[in-house]
Amino acid sequence: MRNEKIEVGSMWQHFKGDQMKVILLATNSENLEEMVIYEHQGKNWARPISIFLSKEDISKRQDNQTGQTYRFEKVEEEKTC
Repeated sequence: MRNEKIEVGSMWQHFKGDQMKVILLATNSENLEEMVIYEHQGKNWARPISIFLSKEDISKRQDNQTGQTYRFEKVEEEKTC
């Protein structure tokens, strides 16, 4: 798992091109696994943080529309002057 910090309100890009907004961090009550809850196209989705920040290199997948290395990559905030 990568060492990036997931913050509520942060934006992440999926390798297929869509951006997701993190709305909550949670703990699975069955196995205590840390989860990230994010909004995508008006729906809320949950995924284990270990998968969200997986080190799996997907850069060579044919359906990779962004050319990024990982399934989810943080969208850098624009700085205003």
